[in-house]
Amino acid sequence: MISFMALGKLSAQTQYQNSGWFMFLNNTKFNKKWGLQFDLQVRSSDDWKSVRNTLVRPAVQYFINDKNNVALGYLWQTTQNQLIGSSNNVMHEHRIFEQYIYTHKLSSILATHRFRVEQRFIERPNEDVFAQRFRYFFRFIQPLVKAETGFTKGPFVALQNEVFLNIQNKEKINNSVFDQNRLYLAAGYRFSKKFDVEAGYMNQAVKNTSNHTNNNIIQLAVYTRF
Repeated sequence: MISFMALGKLSAQTQYQNSGWFMFLNNTKFNKKWGLQFDLQVRSSDDWKSVRNTLVRPAVQYFINDKNNVALGYLWQTTQNQLIGSSNNVMHEHRIFEQYIYTHKLSSILATHRFRVEQRFIERPNEDVFAQRFRYFFRFIQPLVKAETGFTKGPFVALQNEVFLNIQNKEKINNSVFDQNRLYLAAGYRFSKKFDVEAGYMNQAVKNTSNHTNNNIIQLAVYTRF
């Protein structure tokens, strides 16, 4: 009886959602040392009812060498709230972020590691909140064709994960160091060294103040490189 009660309580504390995300990401190198990273994202609300979030995120990159680069960037995010009685249905968040990326190969696997620190300026109905967050992201790409001089065309599979940790003002976010985790598996096709398209499934586990959210996400992503 106690076990069934505990399972029921756990289920009640977790809300399940289903949504769709679209992501466009571009990397442009101006020269050997400098470049621009830009991504645009559109995310739906639960059960694909409407657009909930839009994100615009440019960053200036400095390439230390072929495997290491750093960046300084800015993000603007809008959140469409569905709160009854709220006079302002759109909330805004602005971020400044610093990041370091390390890329390498594991046999035939293309590996990327990203470390990012964000300064978040969050608009809420009754207050504005400042907080800082740390993010660690890794991504592995396994080409499904053999390439002797580099992977420039063909199908691939991708596995990635990102963990988010609150490092300042966590009591204003969810009163926890752990913020969320995103696990993602995708299949894609590289049309050239400049253009990829992929689709996959992401599981987003979010720690809220009083409960948890488990979000099942279908994501379509487009990558360009110049």
